[in-house]
Amino acid sequence: MTQGISPATTLDDGIVATAESCLAAVGAAREAIHGVIFGQEKVVDLALVTILAGGHGLLVGLPGLAKTKLVETLGTVLGLDARRVQFTPDLMPSDILGTEILEEDAERRRAFRFVQGPVFTQLLMADEINRASPRTQSALLQAMQEGHVSVAGARHDLPRPFHVLATQNPIEQEGTYPLPEAQLDRFLLEIDVGYPDRAAERRILIETTGVDEARPRAVMSTEQLLTAQRLVRRLPVGEAVVEAILDLVRAARPDSGDALVKDKLLWGPGPRASQALTLAARARALIEGRVAPSVADVKALAEPVLKHRMALSYTARADSETIEGLIAKLAEKL
Repeated sequence: MTQGISPATTLDDGIVATAESCLAAVGAAREAIHGVIFGQEKVVDLALVTILAGGHGLLVGLPGLAKTKLVETLGTVLGLDARRVQFTPDLMPSDILGTEILEEDAERRRAFRFVQGPVFTQLLMADEINRASPRTQSALLQAMQEGHVSVAGARHDLPRPFHVLATQNPIEQEGTYPLPEAQLDRFLLEIDVGYPDRAAERRILIETTGVDEARPRAVMSTEQLLTAQRLVRRLPVGEAVVEAILDLVRAARPDSGDALVKDKLLWGPGPRASQALTLAARARALIEGRVAPSVADVKALAEPVLKHRMALSYTARADSETIEGLIAKLAEKL
């Protein structure tokens, strides 16, 4: 995957040296994850893009498609401390953030001590996030956006890096609380997890029902991951790519967008979508062994970046339009 980077590029020598080591480490991590997760190559790559870009991801798919295993594998391979929280309607904010307890010492002096919740980790899996109440969802929102939580008026910083990979079942709606638009916008990508093809399912069948099952191994350290995340933000973005991102995001807005979507959307993506697309395009380039994103990266990431930041109008739904179809038409124009 990795190829030598010519110093003749616009990158300085320091970035070139960092890029060489990061390309090798990311390539090894990608290969290690694919050795455990079968038939979900695109999903794995998008999850890696999310983490390398420093963001959070929403995994949408039916049960049994290895979403939980993917998050566990990512944590092991990338050297991250990972925890899982099963979201339920009775889950309280303190069950995630932590709480203060009153303690008494040997001299009978009393004081409050903060006990950290599972959010104090580097990779948090929020399983079936739409089953939690809006109150609990909003508690996680602050952590995702600001990198710290507030309990009893005191600020508590989260570990670095901090990532949330949440899962959601697309067909089960009873007893769920749809995520508000403000929280959906905090997710860098919405990643659709589909069924594997026949060859991949055959491999799953054979390799996971025997005595020995493939297990993930640590390939990167936390420091290596942080270095790769810093590198992503330093990679150059060409003018053509910047213009393509702006054209795509601005075209997807109902008021001033492209004629294709103007009367078909209730709302469209804001500036955070442009930021997400820029970071994700850089991360995708790094995963594929390049040090600069292209317009092809923008097209490939258009759907996972924009899908959860747009909503169809009632008229468009009646006409059997889909968000995916509209995004594909806009991406074709780039």
